[in-house]
Amino acid sequence: MSEKVLMSGNHVIGEAAVLAGCRFYAGYPITPQNELTEYMAAAMARLDNGVFIQAESEIAAINMVIGASMTGCRAMTSSSSPGISLKQEGISFLSAQELPAVIVNSMRGGPGLGNIAPSQGDYFQATRGGGHGDYRNIVLAPSSGQELTDLTRKAFEYADKYRTPVIILQDGMMGQMMEPVEFPEPVDLKELPPKPWKLDGAEGRPSRIIRSLLLDPSVAEELNWKLARTYETISKEIQSAETYMADDANLVVIAYGTAARIAKGAINRVREKGLKVGLFRPVTLWPFPERLLREVNRSVDDFLVFEMSTGQMVEDVKLSLEGRGNIHFYGRPGGIISTPHEIAEKIEATLS
Repeated sequence: MSEKVLMSGNHVIGEAAVLAGCRFYAGYPITPQNELTEYMAAAMARLDNGVFIQAESEIAAINMVIGASMTGCRAMTSSSSPGISLKQEGISFLSAQELPAVIVNSMRGGPGLGNIAPSQGDYFQATRGGGHGDYRNIVLAPSSGQELTDLTRKAFEYADKYRTPVIILQDGMMGQMMEPVEFPEPVDLKELPPKPWKLDGAEGRPSRIIRSLLLDPSVAEELNWKLARTYETISKEIQSAETYMADDANLVVIAYGTAARIAKGAINRVREKGLKVGLFRPVTLWPFPERLLREVNRSVDDFLVFEMSTGQMVEDVKLSLEGRGNIHFYGRPGGIISTPHEIAEKIEATLS
């Protein structure tokens, strides 16, 4: 690990991506993730084999990522909520073609153009696929600068291992906030596992085809079931969550990303008053860490889901617990940022 450096979240993702072996980035400007695009422009210019393209649109950017991924290159794009909506068709194509890629969404207030304030209104879009067809994306939800570093590397590893798109779901606040982070050593590209499916010229070997147009329904069904088996494997292998003061808790707050940081501050406040409250923070939003939540549910019956939205993750909490426990909800949509004091009051009201 390197010495700690002070960087904004967007810059952290960029540096972590380069160290993880990303050598192709295509993006298009949109607030509040422009600093990541800026960083990648300079970072790729420093590399002998790095490629940066400011595309003419979000649609062009995601399709450029498709092309780069086909060659075996570790490729990434980023945007913010409305721009991610435009990328959804391309993300569906990536899934159908079993191509690895990393997509960063710095969520802002919506729906529509909304505003550039931090929000968590894109949870459904990210965890349910977002585009057309039967597919899922791995979705990672960092809550700190250091976790942005660590999960960006994991995103590229998961994308290659499972041959699927991986979404890093942060928000506008996390992208702008500066924190000290430590970066790992750079990945040696020569030591990465081979990609026998990549398109790199057919001289001396049979040609390969990567496509998603499957006009024969039986062939399309076979692909869908193959993808379903991959998603089942992913769900078994990478569910991840953090707990905080949950061992003796009577009530557990469930939150992710920036909301989890706010909730942790609230929990510290109510603990000082003698209230036994803990935190369950999903790190993988898909697959949702349902097995880990059920373990918490063995000793806790009351849960308060806190989101910076009108309530989306709360549905996965209900599905995971299958009617066990009392589930309460508190949300602030549209870019409103709650304070620890506000959440502490909600916790106290829930317990009263």
